[in-house]
Amino acid sequence: MKIKKGDTVKVIAGKDKGKTGEVLAVFPKKERVIVEGCNMITKHQRPNVRDNTGGIVHKEAPIHVSNVMYYDKSTKETSRLRYEILENGKKVRVAVKSGETLD
Repeated sequence: MKIKKGDTVKVIAGKDKGKTGEVLAVFPKKERVIVEGCNMITKHQRPNVRDNTGGIVHKEAPIHVSNVMYYDKSTKETSRLRYEILENGKKVRVAVKSGETLD
């Protein structure tokens, strides 16, 4: 999975198509990511010992990684990612459109 926590991504499919946001969490085994402000769900939560206030909570739900694409801030458009190995042996991610290294 080439998308990592902290990346800015754009949703390319689903109910939030066109929105951009930061990746808050990554679940590689399930191939899902949580994007800030996208795929919001309503959860009815009852009060418990830790959180005394109950009620309706709005939170982000995971979205499949195939429905998001890396958003390159320098070119202001989406781009695919690829891996390249530098001369010192370090493996880095590179945006295909701009050629900019990310790691």
